[in-house]
Amino acid sequence: MTTETAATILLIDDHPMLRNGVKQLIAMDPRLQVIAEAGNGEQGVALAEEHDPDLILLDLNMPGINGLETLDRLRMTALSGRIVVFSVSNHEDDVVSALKRGADGYLLKDMEPEDLLKAMHQAAAGQMVLSEALTPVLAASLRENRPSAERDIQQLTRVSAIF
Repeated sequence: MTTETAATILLIDDHPMLRNGVKQLIAMDPRLQVIAEAGNGEQGVALAEEHDPDLILLDLNMPGINGLETLDRLRMTALSGRIVVFSVSNHEDDVVSALKRGADGYLLKDMEPEDLLKAMHQAAAGQMVLSEALTPVLAASLRENRPSAERDIQQLTRVSAIF
């Protein structure tokens, strides 16, 4: 991305209303431009290879191949752009899995529109972007530093001990 041209964006999300809303928001910023959109992961990978956008906003929960599988496929291509997960899920396993698989950021869909625009600019410029609400989730994951299956068993054991 150069300072003279708008950062190009590919939206991959199975909800047309969300894609339209994000497109309208992005259209208000001359430094950002949606060049393609996909309603599923397979279409998203094909469009990413065709357009090589500066930034891909990727939903996690989609029919067919989910966002994590789509992320894996995108990372196997020769894309030069950044891939940021854009999801409703703040579940620790989703966040950690996405980042371990190569996501350049993780943003929650409940963020303020101005914050989303700012994060897209930062991501297109090469920075890692994370929703502030994810800081405690990531800190807890790093602090526990054990496999998620073991953590889940321990949490279930604690819950069953209460009953």
